[in-house]
Amino acid sequence: MRRRPVTLGPLEAMEKGSPKNQQTRLCFLASLSAFFWILLLYFHFVVLGSSPTVEESITLQPVKLESPLVNVESVPSLVTDARVEKEKPAPVKPVQDTAGKKVVPYPFMRALRTVENKSDPCGGRYIYVQKLPPRFNEDMLKECRSLSLWTNMCKFTSNKGLGPPLENVEGVFENTGWYATNQFAVDVIFSNRMKQYECLTNDSSIAAAIFVPFYAGFDIARYLWGYNISTRDAASLDLVDWLMKRPEWGIMGGKDHFLVAGRITWDFRRLSDEESDWGNKLLFLPAARNMSMLVVESSPWNANDFGIPYPTYFHPAKDEEVFIWQDRMRKLERKWLFSFAGAPRPGNQKSIRRQIIDQCRNSKVCKLLECDFGESKCHSPSSIMQMFQSSLFCLQPQGDSYTRRSAFDSMLAGCIPVFFHPGSAYTQYTWHLPKNFTTYSVFIPEDDIRKRNVSIEERLSQISPEQVKIMRETVINLIPRLIYADPRSKLETLRDAFDVAVQAVIDKVTRLRRNIIQGRTEYDNFVEENSWKYDLLDEGQREVGAHEWDPFFSKPKDEQRDQSAEAAKNSWKNEQREQ
Repeated sequence: MRRRPVTLGPLEAMEKGSPKNQQTRLCFLASLSAFFWILLLYFHFVVLGSSPTVEESITLQPVKLESPLVNVESVPSLVTDARVEKEKPAPVKPVQDTAGKKVVPYPFMRALRTVENKSDPCGGRYIYVQKLPPRFNEDMLKECRSLSLWTNMCKFTSNKGLGPPLENVEGVFENTGWYATNQFAVDVIFSNRMKQYECLTNDSSIAAAIFVPFYAGFDIARYLWGYNISTRDAASLDLVDWLMKRPEWGIMGGKDHFLVAGRITWDFRRLSDEESDWGNKLLFLPAARNMSMLVVESSPWNANDFGIPYPTYFHPAKDEEVFIWQDRMRKLERKWLFSFAGAPRPGNQKSIRRQIIDQCRNSKVCKLLECDFGESKCHSPSSIMQMFQSSLFCLQPQGDSYTRRSAFDSMLAGCIPVFFHPGSAYTQYTWHLPKNFTTYSVFIPEDDIRKRNVSIEERLSQISPEQVKIMRETVINLIPRLIYADPRSKLETLRDAFDVAVQAVIDKVTRLRRNIIQGRTEYDNFVEENSWKYDLLDEGQREVGAHEWDPFFSKPKDEQRDQSAEAAKNSWKNEQREQ
């Protein structure tokens, strides 16, 4: 029987086949090898070659907030740093771009680069607002009757914090834009103005600063009398705990965060944990020391709070309302050389109010509006504004603390303020008032009044009418930046107190970020207890020295803080005497 031949596989056939089949095999292998090398070259030059450089990737790639890159402990600051994490974050390691230059991928680089986008009107001006639980703000307004021991704050929190409209019965105001605003209502006014800010963003990685809408002033106001320190501190501790768990906090350890409190700083600087001590300790909390806090009166010896104007009665909705008011103040006939509205402070042996009242009462060119408990014209906005409108100069001595709302009411009326302590304005409102205080005010040292070395009438009479006119024009031109526009609208060409404050915060955070990149600090040999001096430096100056106002702030710090805390307590007792 004949055996059938075995069938060969294709490779075996090629091996045992003709020379032609072997040549075909070699061509196939060469083609396969060429295709492999072409594919490898394409991947190297096209795919890898199109990837962005290190510097481009820093610019274009979004910042991952969940994994902060900045070592918070290494960020230079004028104030005490807060430890954000239990474990110290890894330090930022420089990388090299294509030119071999070291580039540090700070998470805030994207925010800084928005400044370079000239087509973006909000470049370098974006604000991110933390979405706080309502217990930190709106819930307080629902319990508005508990916000003050003596005042029903419900009517004052109406109209977005402006209070009820003022009727222009006596013709002192204009018909629109005037409200019975409480002097401590900045918390809610500022937060509502922020809702109208034109450069809000939901992307915190491009934010120039981060706003924390905590009603700190309202929080402490409800617990100052009859509550223990645990209750007074509770919301502040809860707030910083909430903030420090947020990814935005890890970027700069809170140094790009800011909040607003419509009370004086001493309400938030309790010196100890004794139950009898005043206020809470918000501004002494390590985390809060990294944030910026805007208050109506700041501390000369601390770097984490900044003074902003008290609210006045005027809240314009349009630029034209401001222009009309300014023109009216220019044309007024002012029959009084100077005036004073206030009450004596018999319990304060260092107060000069009694001497001021005596000098005014004995002068034929001074208008006096005495304030005390009970019915008083000091509680009448029209009476106060009418007096200021009829005066060339308005006396503004210290109250229970350095500052007074009256200073801003008087300037709103075109009246030139007379200060007796630099802490009443000059070291407070450096964002809003000219550093050259002689252009808009008169300064008479307290000791000159206390020792009866100076007659206020004689001192003011020596200023020429031409100089008075120049100073009054400066005051009137300052009005837009000293008032808070209606939170339900937005001024078009004018910058109000809110705009000035927000831009100042942005500038502060931007300088800090650039200093971090450059590995430098803003000031040489910074001493926090001299904070008031640094605020008065001209741009580019980095050191402070002796100052003419040193005697006003040279007492031992603890002694002055004790006196300031006592003054804060007294201010609540005297709140009903005057505005």
